[in-house]
Amino acid sequence: MASRLRISATAVLAGLLLAASIPPWGWWPAAFPGIAILDRLLADQPARRRFGRTMLVAAAWLVPGTAWIWDLTPPGWLVVVLLHGAFFGLAAVIVPAGRGRRIGLVGAVTLAEFVRWSVPFGGVPLATLPMGQVGGPLAPVVRVGGPLLLVALVVAIGVGLSALADGRRAGTSSVVAASSALGAVALCGVLAALAPSGHVVGEIEVALVQGGGPQRTRATPTGAAIVFANQLEADDLIVTPVDLVLWPENVVNPAPEPTTGERRPDRLYADDAVAALEAEARRLDAVLVPGWFHRHPTIPTANLNYSTAIEPDGSVAAVYDKVRTVPFGEFVPLRGLVEALPGGDLPARDLLPGTGPAVLDTSVGRLGVSISWEVFFEHRTRDAARDGAQVLLNPTNGASYWLTILQSQQVASSRLAALETGRWLLQAAPTGFSTVIDEKGRVLERTGVSEQAVLQATVELREGDTWATRSGPWPMLALALTLLAAARIPARRRTVVEGV
Repeated sequence: MASRLRISATAVLAGLLLAASIPPWGWWPAAFPGIAILDRLLADQPARRRFGRTMLVAAAWLVPGTAWIWDLTPPGWLVVVLLHGAFFGLAAVIVPAGRGRRIGLVGAVTLAEFVRWSVPFGGVPLATLPMGQVGGPLAPVVRVGGPLLLVALVVAIGVGLSALADGRRAGTSSVVAASSALGAVALCGVLAALAPSGHVVGEIEVALVQGGGPQRTRATPTGAAIVFANQLEADDLIVTPVDLVLWPENVVNPAPEPTTGERRPDRLYADDAVAALEAEARRLDAVLVPGWFHRHPTIPTANLNYSTAIEPDGSVAAVYDKVRTVPFGEFVPLRGLVEALPGGDLPARDLLPGTGPAVLDTSVGRLGVSISWEVFFEHRTRDAARDGAQVLLNPTNGASYWLTILQSQQVASSRLAALETGRWLLQAAPTGFSTVIDEKGRVLERTGVSEQAVLQATVELREGDTWATRSGPWPMLALALTLLAAARIPARRRTVVEGV
């Protein structure tokens, strides 16, 4: 019993170290000993124990890293923790139990991260290993192989530390493993320095408008009018001239037209919102990009979430409908089953996703748009860059969520997206965090929570591809599978492979 408790405590420690590396804590070096401890827990263990121990590590990592989901849907939070824990548990099972596990673990964890970013329900890429490294020296490697390369390097460093802990008993194999990890990091650092990051084609003056208000609030018909009024009020803080004004996601939330009786003065209606936005674009003499959210006009069970680009003359130049939608937040998977469970605050209607490219063509340039949740999916910003986006926008709304765990992780994802694509990224939220991020992933300006504020900056318009935007995830997936195959090579031959 004492041995089991000690092992369980060690697994929890490993998971907490991984959790500590990700936002909002962001102690990025903590990930490496976390992986090293995981490797020690797996050494020479049967498959059943490897699965169980890794599940416990993952739970200690993901429970605090995704705690905000509890306020949205306790059943959904439990599903995320158990399912993602199972992905990592299976990753531990498919690698050998002996020393071959180390190169296998690099490939297996990389694949597990990719899988949970993709399935089920379109993926839930929260509390990821790359988020934790955005403030560390490894972050620029995303220009080479995207976030998956960052995953692989974190695991490689972790197993390298574990190999050093083997001491003299392990002979040359531990030295080879540690040296290989160090060599891989050094090589990727050199490649990151050499990788293209695009080039400047112009500059624009931008303003990010945060209307302010309390966190942990839910949308209401009367509250929508207040949010809209707060945005218009915050616009008065803009110092003109300005070329582009970005509003957050779904701050334009009109009520349905009344079928009987008169309009209520405390409600926002669509035609009034359109008139006010057109007037505001003319007044500011700028392209205005507001976020809309309302019921679908012809499908009573559906909602819409989109951004429009309003030109200085008041005309609408382009519309982008959100493609990646939030499970349990904007649509409910297995609705009949989930609604039968107690707790949570689930949407009554599912969001109808868009299908178009993630760009808005405007008079100030081609704008890449990832609405809120979409910025967690690296392929959305990568697709926008491939489609010629010169600057990236992330209108978002975290006002209804508990704590600031999600908002902090979103800033980290935005920083990774800027680094990977070589584009500036502008993030606007109604209650925080709004940020201006340059192409090197640096946060140049950031608002506080709940304040009414405007961030203004001179932003570069950039073009050109990085290696990561050209290739996507496929080289890293191929490398991960190769490492898994190499883990099965007999020990003597594997030493040669690891040395290479």
